[in-house]
Amino acid sequence: MRRLLPAPGETSVSDQVAQLDYSALAHEDRPYVFTNFALTLDGRATLGGRSGAIGSDTDTAMLVGLRSRADALMIGAGTMRAERYGRVSCPLMCIVSGSLDVPWDAELFTCGEGRVVIFTSTDREAPETATSVHLERYRGTVDLVAAMRYLRSECGIRSLLSEGGPHLHAQLIEADLVDELFVTHAPKLAGGEGPHLVAGLAERERPLSLEWLLEEEGELYGRYRVVRD
Repeated sequence: MRRLLPAPGETSVSDQVAQLDYSALAHEDRPYVFTNFALTLDGRATLGGRSGAIGSDTDTAMLVGLRSRADALMIGAGTMRAERYGRVSCPLMCIVSGSLDVPWDAELFTCGEGRVVIFTSTDREAPETATSVHLERYRGTVDLVAAMRYLRSECGIRSLLSEGGPHLHAQLIEADLVDELFVTHAPKLAGGEGPHLVAGLAERERPLSLEWLLEEEGELYGRYRVVRD
């Protein structure tokens, strides 16, 4: 792997990830939030309905490395349905699902390991699962600002990685809850119709600062920081 920016030279995923200490950057009222996504050159976030088909083994290594820097992992219900997550390495798994429409037979719920919190706005109850599941409820729609406050104050979460999907990422960005974005640019064209990095985000300029740019076999790995006044 080559580091193109800031200081050109040879590097590795482990060396780059080892630099990240997001727990030290936690806000008083919420975790430090960073997102991760892989995209084709024409902006597609999935191939055949799944994101895993876009990136390489190195992209997977980056994903695993970024998870190791987070106290919690967050995904939307659509991503949970498409990817059917199993046990993840983060201490806490967070799912945003207004209707609790999630695949309860997925390994995440049947493995009996770890903890899951689901932010929801429905009165429905979750079925019995081997894995511990807590429902945090909101009226009308899920309040992501309140959800982040809950994670920080009630769960002690200092750093959180969001893996999407595009609607959740847009909601987090719109609520000014994202601090950094990691984007893998795969040397592929997908065509067709499908989700992109964000979906439904209101149009306005949101400045980003490029913190690093890495390359391996034509795949580019960008780390961007949200610029705030």
